[in-house]
Amino acid sequence: MSRRTRAHPVREWTRDLTMGVGFAFSGRQGWIRTVLTAVGVGLGVAMLLLAAAVPKMMGAQESRGDARSVNGSVAGNVTAEDDAKATDRTVLSEDAGTKYHSLELYGRTLQADGDHPVTPPGTDRVPGPGEMLVSPALKKLLASDEGAELAHRLDARVVGVIGDEGLLGPHELAFYLGSDKLKPDDAARVKFFGEIEQRQPVDPVLILLGTVACAVLLMPVAIFIGTAARFGGERRDQRLAALRLVGADAAMTRRIAAGESLAGGLLGMLFGGLVFVLGRQLIGSVTLFGLSVFPSDVVPDVWLGALVLLGVPLMTVGVSVFALRGVTIEPVRVVRENTPRPRRLWWRLLPPFAGLALLLPLAGALRGGGEVNEIQVVSGVVLLLGGIALLLPWAVERLVGMLRGGPVSWQLAVRRLQLSSGTATRAVSGITVAVAGAVALQLLFAGAEADTSHPTGLKRTADGTVSVTDTSAGSTDARQLTRALKNTEGVASATGFLEGNQAVEGKKDAYTEVFVGSCATLRELADLDSCREGQVFRAMPGKQSGEDDSVEPPPPAGSALKVAGPGGHGTATWRIPARTPAVTGKRSAWGMPFAGVLVTPSALPADRLDSQYSAWVRLKDDEPEAMEHVRTTVFRHDPAAFAMPIRDREPSAAFRQVSRGIFAAASAVLVLIGASMVISQLEQLRERKRQLAVLVAFGTRRTTLGASVLWQTAIPVALGLALATGFGIGLGWALLRMIGQSVTDWSSIVPMLGAGTAVIATVTLLSMPQLWRLMRPDGLRTE
Repeated sequence: MSRRTRAHPVREWTRDLTMGVGFAFSGRQGWIRTVLTAVGVGLGVAMLLLAAAVPKMMGAQESRGDARSVNGSVAGNVTAEDDAKATDRTVLSEDAGTKYHSLELYGRTLQADGDHPVTPPGTDRVPGPGEMLVSPALKKLLASDEGAELAHRLDARVVGVIGDEGLLGPHELAFYLGSDKLKPDDAARVKFFGEIEQRQPVDPVLILLGTVACAVLLMPVAIFIGTAARFGGERRDQRLAALRLVGADAAMTRRIAAGESLAGGLLGMLFGGLVFVLGRQLIGSVTLFGLSVFPSDVVPDVWLGALVLLGVPLMTVGVSVFALRGVTIEPVRVVRENTPRPRRLWWRLLPPFAGLALLLPLAGALRGGGEVNEIQVVSGVVLLLGGIALLLPWAVERLVGMLRGGPVSWQLAVRRLQLSSGTATRAVSGITVAVAGAVALQLLFAGAEADTSHPTGLKRTADGTVSVTDTSAGSTDARQLTRALKNTEGVASATGFLEGNQAVEGKKDAYTEVFVGSCATLRELADLDSCREGQVFRAMPGKQSGEDDSVEPPPPAGSALKVAGPGGHGTATWRIPARTPAVTGKRSAWGMPFAGVLVTPSALPADRLDSQYSAWVRLKDDEPEAMEHVRTTVFRHDPAAFAMPIRDREPSAAFRQVSRGIFAAASAVLVLIGASMVISQLEQLRERKRQLAVLVAFGTRRTTLGASVLWQTAIPVALGLALATGFGIGLGWALLRMIGQSVTDWSSIVPMLGAGTAVIATVTLLSMPQLWRLMRPDGLRTE
């Protein structure tokens, strides 16, 4: 075409793109190909829109948490000077949260000071004694057989339901319990709910976890969108060759291909938006790892949403055009790199090496409260994981090139992969990257849990031991609670006492523990030859293990202690009797020997001490619900008391929240990848419809063809999982070096590999009915 008659570039592009869009919707085959592409792209778009909504969801949950917050010993802007001033609107409140099996329950005890008290968000009244307001999910649980023990624990009449504005999510288990037993010294006096807490700096390790999780979870989604954009590539190339025959040049065919991909991408955007809107309505009925969100909170961030809406169509066009780089489209034929060359390895190694080069200099960067360079971390993670998608086609090509012989089904599979392994490897690359990222996350989580957890001061000695603490129990309450624990179903033994940390007079920063109990109780704390009411003993730590050297012995007999009064109000001097005998402290269930001053009640009444009730409870092995029975006993005695299995370290609350959110997102990504792989597998089978029908017509058994399809999936999967394991361990090791931790639990990678294998096996089995249908004789027909 001469320069004079050549169309304007804008008109050329518009004409060719429009022609490509027309081809995308022309004929039955065109529609099927475009719909499959749209479904694949749409699932990825729905997931990306959900990811774009995460900031809004987190912000909404924080706002609801702030709205019901009660801070410290006094709350709602009540200062220490006026915390004792009760008004007609103030409310006494105390924490009453509890656990039921693996479920966390948010709870508070409320007691109105007047007739017009302030109420928590989502409620219109303060429940009276023996009454309770509950969330809808908790109301349902209490009415079920599964919640029978919990109903016995709470033991109050439900008089109302907490509204959405007072809950973090639609499935949160929450309650407000009415009381008339709260004391101002132990409870917070609230003028209003909803003081916004000053945010503490986020632990850099948690920032690292969130940053890595975003890259790991979103990268497989992007890979699958790119894979979906290449659905029907072989037939499209044949059609472009026909266009060359009627006069189209190479540039025009690429513009037409871009228009065809753009049509699938735009239709995928519409489908993804529809899936997101429908899923948004259903998300309120889903709970993952204890997390649930209200549909109204699932709103994509404006800028992130715009990035998705603009980026995905451009990505589909770019992938489609890039895929034509090695294809020569000539009239009536398509030549894929005239002389098929082996895939080169050297450039495929550059991204993973570049990723390591970015991550390794960050070793130890988070020790001592360092900061996270999010851009450097994300770039390193993406480059490392991207290396899997680049290396997998090369590894499959090298492996199948060396395979010879075997059963017919094996030979069919190997030959198919030798001729065209790209389609098969693209189908599994997304799940391979997802598994590698999950392996790295698991290793990082194991190390981060150790880094972010805090010592409890206890040492786990054996399973079935429970620690009970009540900070407001007096001597009478202590005896009653110990008796109740001993009589609890599933309890083998219980030892309870009052203890307080008291200052030693005349010595700076010197303290000793004072244990108050009857002679029977003190005998469980130390080896006593004899004991009578009024006696005092000095419990020495003994030499039961080398660790006992770190336990401070009590002060000498005759020393004076500054005894703090109840609630820390006031002090008095109390002197250890001059002839106080020294005894050997026994090893507690917490792993450390008792060391301190043991006193009987008449020698130093517990009501004169700022003390707390402590107990250890040993459970029977044959009672699976023993832990829940103990929690019920403790809660009914005092909702503010708590019982927990003894462990030496406790993960931080922020870590638990982040881990639940990440694993919930990982589950959603695996579901998406599984659904996407089904579509990809169906598209591959549809492309090979004629070959399958011809093989059956020539006498090939259907079972042989079915086995060949399984082998075609199994070979790339085996190599992919091997690469995923190696890259995942390498990435996890590099990330652990940043926080100064090493791999502590290699077995944590097994579930991730198992989950990836299960997804692939499920996808393959779901594609079998379509395979059987395509092997019918009508598959020989062609247009």
